[in-house]
Amino acid sequence: MPVDIVLRDGKRTTVSVRQHEWHVDEPIADGGTDSAPTPGEMMLGALGSCMAITCKMYAERKGWDLRAVEVKLDYERFKGADYPAHDGDALFVHEVREALVFHGDLDDKQLRRLYDIAGKCPIHRLLSFPTYFTELVPEDS
Repeated sequence: MPVDIVLRDGKRTTVSVRQHEWHVDEPIADGGTDSAPTPGEMMLGALGSCMAITCKMYAERKGWDLRAVEVKLDYERFKGADYPAHDGDALFVHEVREALVFHGDLDDKQLRRLYDIAGKCPIHRLLSFPTYFTELVPEDS
């Protein structure tokens, strides 16, 4: 399902998909009106939501007692040459810090598996594995 984004004034955008619509903006210090989350905050929200939903779906399939999932995410950009774990030639690298809490009657083996499953959600894979951008040709151009 394609997602449509329109920017008309300032830095505030309107995002539309199916019957849903929401806004994205920048803080005042960055020239926005601070009327909505930033693109990075929205991306972390999408990632954390995907991680939680994927874990819940997995636990349901296994019949595990996973009652709730809490995900806390943050990220920071570094110069590639300054990041100790990076040995490539990328100009920048990003470090995503994550904390997950699983609520329910779960043993240590189940908890370890859920941490593993969280890293396999579709959005985590989109961000972790090579992604190629191609031109999307509008149907009615």
